Amino acid sequence: MTILDRMLFISFLRAYLICLTSTLSLYIIVDMFTHLDDFSVKANTFIDIILNILNYYGYRSLQYYDRLCEAIALLAAMFSIAWMQRSNELLPCLSAGVSTHRVIRPIILGSVLVLALGVLNQELVIPRIAETLMTERDDPDRERDVWVHPNFDPNGTHIEGVAASRRDHSIKIFNVTLPATPTTDMAHLSAALGQYIPPRQNEPFSGGWWMTDTIPAELDAANTPDWLIPQYSGKYFLKTKELTFDALSRDRKWYNFGSTRNLFELLNKPDAPRQAQIAVMFHMKLSRPIVGLLLVILGSSIILRDQTRHVFISAGLCLAMCAVFYAVVYTSKYLGDGDYISPALAAWLPVLIFGPISLAQYDAIHT
Repeated sequence: MTILDRMLFISFLRAYLICLTSTLSLYIIVDMFTHLDDFSVKANTFIDIILNILNYYGYRSLQYYDRLCEAIALLAAMFSIAWMQRSNELLPCLSAGVSTHRVIRPIILGSVLVLALGVLNQELVIPRIAETLMTERDDPDRERDVWVHPNFDPNGTHIEGVAASRRDHSIKIFNVTLPATPTTDMAHLSAALGQYIPPRQNEPFSGGWWMTDTIPAELDAANTPDWLIPQYSGKYFLKTKELTFDALSRDRKWYNFGSTRNLFELLNKPDAPRQAQIAVMFHMKLSRPIVGLLLVILGSSIILRDQTRHVFISAGLCLAMCAVFYAVVYTSKYLGDGDYISPALAAWLPVLIFGPISLAQYDAIHT
C-alpha cells in the first residue's frame, strides 16, 4: 500500500469507529430511557439497576452491530469520500494520472474487512449468546414463566402445555398425544407437570420428560409405545428425540440468531416448522456480504458520479438510495416469508436488482 492508500484506509477506519460508536450510543440511550423502569423491576438497589443495564446492553450491542453493520460501513465510506472531496484531495490525484477507482480502492478494501467482521459476529458470536439476547429487560434472571409452543417429535408425539418454567425446565399442564402405530392406538395423556431431563450417558431415564399426576394414571401394556415408560400409577417417562425444553419454550423467531450451519441442518429435517422463513433467513445470510458490498459501492458511486455537486446534496442522495435499498431488501424478505416467491429469490433479489445498477454506477465514475 502507498502512503495515500494508508492515509485513506486509516481515514476510513477512523470514520467507521466514529459512526459505530455514535450510532450504537444513540440506539442504546434512546432505548434505555424509553424502558428505564423495566430495569428496576427485579433490582433492589441502584447498583443492581446499573448492573442490569450494563449486562443487558453489553450483549445487545453485539446484536445492534449485527443489524447495522452494512449501514455503518456505508456511512464510513460516505464520510471518508466526502471529507476527501471537501479537502480537495481528489483533484491532485486525478491531475497526477491516478484514476478515481484507484484512489478509493482502500475504502472498498476497508468495507470488505468490516463486512467480514460482521459475518464473523453473525456466525460465531450471536449464536453463542442467543439465549441471553432473548431475555427480557425486566426478567434478567429468566424467572418468569413463558409460553409453550406446541410441536411434534419425529416419532409423531405431539406435546403442548400452559406455561414453562425456565428455573427447573418444567411445563405446567403437560398434554401429550401419542400417535397411532401398527401395534398401538392413539392416546391422550394430561400431566399436572412435565419436567425435562437432558440426555446423559448410561442413564436410561434421560433425554425425555418426567410426567407426574397423569390422567389416565395407567395404560394397557399392549397400547403403550416403546418411548413411553410407565413407572407407577400416574407417573411416566416420555422419551423424545428433538422436543427438548428449549424447543418448546424458545421464541418463535429463535432461528434469527442461528448460524448458517444451524439453519442448514434444520432445513434438512423434513418435519421442521416454519420452513419458508428459515429458508429465507438461510439464503439471506449467504447473500448478506454481497448485499452489503453492493450498498457501499452504490453509495460511493453516487457521491463520486458528480464531483461538482455539493457534498451535503450527495450525502442526502446517498441516504435516500440507502432507504430504497433496504425497502427492497425487507420487501423481498416479506414476500419470501409469506411464500409468495421462493426463499432463494427473496434473498438474492436485491443482488439481482442492485448488482447491475451498482456496477454501472461504479463504471460511470468520472476518472
